[in-house]
Amino acid sequence: MLQALHDHQEGRLNDAEFQATADDAVRLAIDAQVRAGVDVITDGEQRRDNYSSFVGGLLDNCQLIPITDLLPYVDHPEEFEAQLQSLDVPAAKVRHPAVFGPLGRRRPLAVHEFEFARQVSALPVKVALPGPYLLTRTMWMECISDRAYRTRENLADDIVRVLREELHFLLAAGAALVQFDEPVLSEVVFGRPAAQRTFMCGALSERRDSVEELASAETLINRVVAGLPRDRIGLHLCRGNWSPDESVALAGDYALLVPTLSRIDVGTLLLEMCTPRAGDIEILKDLPSDRRIGIGVVNQKDPRVETIEEIVARARSAISIFGADRVLLTPDCGFATFADNPIASAAIAEAKLAAIAKASRVLSLQHGLL
Repeated sequence: MLQALHDHQEGRLNDAEFQATADDAVRLAIDAQVRAGVDVITDGEQRRDNYSSFVGGLLDNCQLIPITDLLPYVDHPEEFEAQLQSLDVPAAKVRHPAVFGPLGRRRPLAVHEFEFARQVSALPVKVALPGPYLLTRTMWMECISDRAYRTRENLADDIVRVLREELHFLLAAGAALVQFDEPVLSEVVFGRPAAQRTFMCGALSERRDSVEELASAETLINRVVAGLPRDRIGLHLCRGNWSPDESVALAGDYALLVPTLSRIDVGTLLLEMCTPRAGDIEILKDLPSDRRIGIGVVNQKDPRVETIEEIVARARSAISIFGADRVLLTPDCGFATFADNPIASAAIAEAKLAAIAKASRVLSLQHGLL
């Protein structure tokens, strides 16, 4: 599948051959989830080179370019290149979206992924998409995108439009949950000074004052989801997932983010909580009572498979705050942000999912939810 991804991106493999290989990879990923006993599956994002930039290869007037080719466009390319190397990111293989004209959506971003997953399994299917703030920060690069868009806000308008179109199609097709990934929100509050650029989640553009950036993110997300069924839309947040080395990821509790999360109009928040970098769960107690809370109970960076007892204990802490009917059990984040640089092996990922499923059954029996 990795070879097929690279060959397809380089034009050596046609669409039909690529999709045939991807179909097989998706079947294997779904089979692993079914064996693990999960309640809601994904297609494993097997068709994507990474969790967010893949969109750039599907939109009109956008191209995926090796991130090393973008070094001339950052203020200090030597420092940025050193940062890439220090973060264990395979920079020569990581591709970044570059905008060369007005964005358009003539092809689906993920609807085809959902439709195939639904053919493979009767279980409910979750689909993840990069959020509008993440894509805006990722795609807005001075000297490239400003040739097509006068301001970052103009670019954001088109990103909101294409994501909203995709969301409509996914919900109409029957997706159980559409999750928007916005990990770059943590970069806003925990990252380096605003004058410095960062690789965090691929966001190369400079960030403004944190209050301004959080307000922008809130507005963009709410524009995408406005008027659509909240119970089928979620938001995921973590502190970086490019390396198994915990020391290079951001750290900080949710205190600065709770007000923003409370105003974002989605029905489910899927939050990194297992890692000690996420702080104390009590800080989340003021989240609105109409939100389901997906609590990370296994750490994908840790090669050790958590015990059922550990997971149950973490879940009970969440249940004591939110109530059993609001709590969902999830991994802290995905098992592979980049196809070429997985955080965990397939065997470890399946074992961790199986441990979550077993712990969930224990809790369901105890709380009378079966």
